[in-house]
Amino acid sequence: MPTYAYACKDCGHAFDIVQSFSDSSLTSCPECEGTLRKKFNSVGVVFKGSGFYRTDSRDSKGSSVSAAPAAPAAAPAAPAPAAAAS
Repeated sequence: MPTYAYACKDCGHAFDIVQSFSDSSLTSCPECEGTLRKKFNSVGVVFKGSGFYRTDSRDSKGSSVSAAPAAPAAAPAAPAPAAAAS
């Protein structure tokens, strides 16, 4: 279950409480019965692996960009025209 942070608008009392997702938010301060507000903090999400940012998860050489693309292969020769039978 997640932990939520609350702060009282009236007295400034701040506290954390563990609540279920389905529980309703608290509205009154346990200290002074004033109005509570829910505090929101940044979420610590880390995206690992390739494809998120150019600088993420680089190999030991320091670059994940490959060298210039190779030249295209030569096109196969066209077949010789068939000799017309007379």
